[in-house]
Amino acid sequence: MKPVYTHPNLFFVTNAKNILQHYSIKAIIQHEYLSGAAGDLAPIDTWPELWLVDEADYPRAKTLLDEAFNEQNADDWHCSRCGENNDAAFELCWQCGQDRDPSL
Repeated sequence: MKPVYTHPNLFFVTNAKNILQHYSIKAIIQHEYLSGAAGDLAPIDTWPELWLVDEADYPRAKTLLDEAFNEQNADDWHCSRCGENNDAAFELCWQCGQDRDPSL
């Protein structure tokens, strides 16, 4: 077994597991319930971790997760209503509230 992903929020680790499952890569979550020990342990030691059952899946799993969670692949966009430049992470224009054009 080999660790492939960790995050302080269990939601993200579970999402990563679901992504890998979609591609038939088996993984398990470790430290799922350890967050209650934060304070007695260093916080980072209590983060849930995603471990691959088969270490040979690591390169493919890492690539899939990097693509799924890497917002740098997205481009900034310009609002069609006010022309404001918005960061790729925004789904609404921060200036006027217009929805992002789905074709962008």
